[in-house]
Amino acid sequence: MENRSLSVVAGLITLLALPVVALAADSGVDAAQQAAWQMRLDKAAAMQAESKARHDEAEKLLEQQNLLCDKKFLVNDCRNAAHRDYLKTMQETRRQAIEGKALEREVKQEQFREREKQRVEEAPRHAAQLRVRQAETAMTRQTTEERIAASQAAKAKKAAEGEQRKAANAAKLQKRQADHDARVAKKMREAEQRTAEAVARAQAKEQAKADARVQK
Repeated sequence: MENRSLSVVAGLITLLALPVVALAADSGVDAAQQAAWQMRLDKAAAMQAESKARHDEAEKLLEQQNLLCDKKFLVNDCRNAAHRDYLKTMQETRRQAIEGKALEREVKQEQFREREKQRVEEAPRHAAQLRVRQAETAMTRQTTEERIAASQAAKAKKAAEGEQRKAANAAKLQKRQADHDARVAKKMREAEQRTAEAVARAQAKEQAKADARVQK
């Protein structure tokens, strides 16, 4: 019975300690307050565990007393006395359980109020942190967009410069071709002119010979 009671107490204490741990992690409650809460929760858990243990023990004791009463002369009187003791114990254990639950509820309410207080007090800081994160996100996004825009502009400028070089090279090539064609055309005209002059001289010479023969 004692070992069972101790295990129940340990289990309840472990479960009831969780809100304190969570509150300690999420708020600025000082260690002294946390320890005070934990002490009261431990007491509440122990009261409820003891109440349960006494209840079970009273049930078992009543059963044993009834068996003993069956062997006595005044069976009913014996059973009534055992039942009165049982009811008295039940009242005490019920009162103890109620007190333990009330203590537990009181601590949890205090913890809740403390969490709400911390939440209200921390709200401006959380809001400021949110604004900072949003500003950092916006700045990062802007920086990224500017970097992308700069990269695109650089690529566009490089492409435009490439097109300009191609156009300049094409213009130079076209000019060289035009100059070459002009030189070729000039040479052809000069050759044609020389040929025409040679033909004219030859014709003049032949005409002179013809004229000379006629005079003879």
